[in-house]
Amino acid sequence: MTRATEAADTLGLAYEETRHGRVNSLEEAAAARGIEPAKLIKTIVVRLADDDYRFVLVPGDREIAWPKLRTLLGVNRISMPSADTALAVTGYVRGTITPLGSTHDWPVIADERITGTISIGGGDHGVGLTVDAEALVKAVNATVADVTE
Repeated sequence: MTRATEAADTLGLAYEETRHGRVNSLEEAAAARGIEPAKLIKTIVVRLADDDYRFVLVPGDREIAWPKLRTLLGVNRISMPSADTALAVTGYVRGTITPLGSTHDWPVIADERITGTISIGGGDHGVGLTVDAEALVKAVNATVADVTE
């Protein structure tokens, strides 16, 4: 078990765990999990200010639309933390970040295109959790909005 699966269990979130070898791209991860890239959800941690972060859930075939995200959050500036800072504020190294089991419960924003059966990081390299998008959004109390392009 990982911290992510333990958190999913605690939240009552049904999931199917997939384990595969280390991959070098989102496309490889999607293929290893048997899904299309759009259904592999990236969890990106963003910094609004010192000690103020958000998890942003982004479909694998899309990127954050920074102006949309800034408008949603009512801020003028958002940055990406360094790898060391991301680890410090989530407990996960880049490439394994997930809101499930994070060392801090930062608010979650989910792009509105995340629907149906999806795969989200399982908290370790080569681990994915297949979940229902609506159930995940509810479990992590995510704000759903149009934040990608």
